[in-house]
Amino acid sequence: MARHLVTSALPYINGIKHLGNMVGSMLPADVYSRYLRQRGHDVLYICATDQHGTPAELAAKAAGLSVAEFCAQAHEAQKAVYDGFQLAFDYFGRSSSQQNVEITQHFARELHSHGFIEERAIRQVYSPVDGRFLPDRYVEGTCPHCGYDKARGDQCENCTRVLDPTDLLNPRSAISGSTELEVRETTHLFLLQSKLQHEVEAWVARHEDQWPQLSSSIARKWLTEGLHDRAITRDLDWGVPVPADTWPELAADGKVFYVWFDAPIEYIGATKEWSDAAPAGESRDWKSWWYEADDTVRYTQFMAKDNVPFHTVMFPATELGVREPWKKVDVVKGFNWLTYYGGKFSTSQRRGIFTDAALETLPADYWRYFLIANAPESDDSSFTWEHFAATVNKDLADTLGNFVNRVLSFSRKRFGDEVPAGTAAGAAEARLGEETARLLGEYEEHMAALQYRKAAAALRALWSAGNSYLEEKAPWLEIKTDPEGAALTLRTAMNLIHLYAIVSEPLVPASAAAMRGAFALEDDTATWVTAEQAASLDAVPAGTPFTVPPVLFAKISEDDLESFRARFGGADDA
Repeated sequence: MARHLVTSALPYINGIKHLGNMVGSMLPADVYSRYLRQRGHDVLYICATDQHGTPAELAAKAAGLSVAEFCAQAHEAQKAVYDGFQLAFDYFGRSSSQQNVEITQHFARELHSHGFIEERAIRQVYSPVDGRFLPDRYVEGTCPHCGYDKARGDQCENCTRVLDPTDLLNPRSAISGSTELEVRETTHLFLLQSKLQHEVEAWVARHEDQWPQLSSSIARKWLTEGLHDRAITRDLDWGVPVPADTWPELAADGKVFYVWFDAPIEYIGATKEWSDAAPAGESRDWKSWWYEADDTVRYTQFMAKDNVPFHTVMFPATELGVREPWKKVDVVKGFNWLTYYGGKFSTSQRRGIFTDAALETLPADYWRYFLIANAPESDDSSFTWEHFAATVNKDLADTLGNFVNRVLSFSRKRFGDEVPAGTAAGAAEARLGEETARLLGEYEEHMAALQYRKAAAALRALWSAGNSYLEEKAPWLEIKTDPEGAALTLRTAMNLIHLYAIVSEPLVPASAAAMRGAFALEDDTATWVTAEQAASLDAVPAGTPFTVPPVLFAKISEDDLESFRARFGGADDA
């Protein structure tokens, strides 16, 4: 089986992320990783908190903590939320790790040795009120391209254009709010992306046919506009230091690398963190996943569209420029935005749902399923409580949860606590087996192609097939005239439940575990279901003890909806 390296965009350290962040990177990466593992592949899913840059300094200052202490606490808080969502990272690291420092500095030295980094004197925003230079995100103002009045000095969140602080109209300090800004000269390191333009274009041309249109169109837009040389150092107290052995004067000035230079390198750094954290007696070869791995590793990245240019152009340029055989991404799965009633999520305005609050409100599987079934793949998608409730009630409570509960409850009531035998399978069971195998094939096809909405629809169709079979056979009527036929129907339905438990695990792992745990099978080690097994539906034999698990999914009532809207806001607040 192939080795699969999976990474998702690093969540930034300053605060708990909202549902849009979850569905745009970490959750689909987790679903894909789980699916690949179940299919027998060797998978390494790596993520980390992105801990450098100006927002970390600003957030630490607001919290009255040192940046290191703030980042350590925030990392643990985020990890607790991701554990609650059952994100099965192989390792969840920190971009401030010593491993990332060393690898980032190595990359910088190699780029310099090959002529792709140079020192340049530039004019940069300085705030006399704050007594310091203001790098990128320390400057806010109006985007010159779209007019958004809260653009940052590195990128406009509204139109996603990359900016320099001096591009902004009506600039102000993000520290003090002062508009009394000056432009002074200072020296920084520049990555000469212009010299790598043709190499990046050739690399994109070789790989973009494997990417969704969103990712390839963003990369092409950047390349068409031309790659510009970019400053990769900043005047900050927190970050990967410029190595003194290569740039002594800049190191003496306290320059650190730009967060967008070191953050992608942390994918490699976190893999080394994973290797170094191996328990006694276990050996982990981090380098085999990244170095000279083009023929042995398939690398898939997940991210929202604002991160796509950095991963399809800037980081590949960095990897190409070091002139070493580091693994570059094969597939970039980009996502559009998830909005809240069509508007942006906002912490300050108490609008939208953040991941910690989501887990306090309902179990993780409710959120996991809804987000994947409505993933913003081809265009933006909007979260509304009404849509969420309708999806949970119809798909999870009525279609899957009700099927499991009524099959097991009815069988226990009529036949006891063991799977009944009944007669041999007939024409209805043969049709069901064929339909199950066909739908499973569709599900596998969409999962392999990273088509999440289609995969969820195929899984939902699998669940619906069980309900259709149950309605056709009507064991509650069948038992009155043909008890053995009713027993067959229930045994077949129980085999469907076991199949659902296996194949639903990537989307709803806790519920899948509850379904699978209902059957006391002596040797239940199957990780996936073949088409032949799906057609035969005989994995759970007669006589197997079973229990009825608690209700898998509770319906969301109108009173619940009113409570949720009051807490989180609704259409009128977007």
